[in-house]
Amino acid sequence: MDFIFLFEELVKCDFKKKYKRTFLGVFWSMLGPMLHLLVLALVFTRFFGREMPHYIIYLFAGNLLFFYFKESTNGGMQALRANANIIKTIKIPKYIFVLSKNTSSLISFSLTLIIFFVFAAIDGVDFSLRFFALLYPIICLFLFNIGAGLILSAFFVFFRDVQYLYDIFTLILMYLSAIFYTTDLFPGQAQILFLLNPVYVYILYFRTVTLSGMIPSLSIHLLCVLYALIAITAGSMIYRKYNHLFINYM
Repeated sequence: MDFIFLFEELVKCDFKKKYKRTFLGVFWSMLGPMLHLLVLALVFTRFFGREMPHYIIYLFAGNLLFFYFKESTNGGMQALRANANIIKTIKIPKYIFVLSKNTSSLISFSLTLIIFFVFAAIDGVDFSLRFFALLYPIICLFLFNIGAGLILSAFFVFFRDVQYLYDIFTLILMYLSAIFYTTDLFPGQAQILFLLNPVYVYILYFRTVTLSGMIPSLSIHLLCVLYALIAITAGSMIYRKYNHLFINYM
C-alpha cells in the first residue's frame, strides 16, 4: 500500500511539475502537439495531402502517437537519475519511477486524444463502435513504452551519452514512421520493411480504425502485442541484471 501511495504521488508530482509556473498549465499538453501539427500541415499538405481525404487527421494521428512514445520514453529514460536522492535514502522498487513517468505521459496523451476526436468530428470522420478498438494499440504502446523506458533508464544510469544518442534516434525514427507521408509511395517490399518499426505499427493500427473504418488484420494485432512483449521482457531482464548496480552510479 505504501508503494501505491508513493506511485500516486509521483504521478501527481510529475504532472504538476511539468506545467509549473506556466500560464496555460495542463493545456500545454494539448496545445503543444496541436502547434506541431499546424506546422506539419502547413509544410506537408502542399506536397503530400492534396489528393488525400482527411489528411490533417492522418497527420494528427501519426503526430499524436509518436509524441506520446517520445515523451514517455524520454521521461522513462531519466526517471532513475531524476529521483536519485529518493532511491539513495528509501528502499523501494526502482521501476516504480519509470512506471510513474509513463503513467503521467499517458494522462497527457489522453487529454490530447480528446482534441483529436474533436478535430476528427469537425473533419467529417465517421464515428462508430469500432473506435473502442483503439484501446488495443494504446495499451500495447503503453507497455512498449514501459519496456523501452526500463532499458533506457538502465543505460542512462551508466552512460550519459545515451540521452544525446536517443535524441538523434527519435529524430530518425520520426521520419521512418510515415507521419506526414503514406507508405504507398514506396514499392511493396519497402512497405513491408515499415512493419519492423513498432511505432509505425501502432500508428498504422490507429489510422486504420479512424480513417479506413476497419479493424486491422490479425497480423497487425499480433505485431502490436509482440513488440510490447519484447520490450517488456527485455526491459525486465536488463533491470533485474543491473538493478543492484544503479545506486553506485547515481
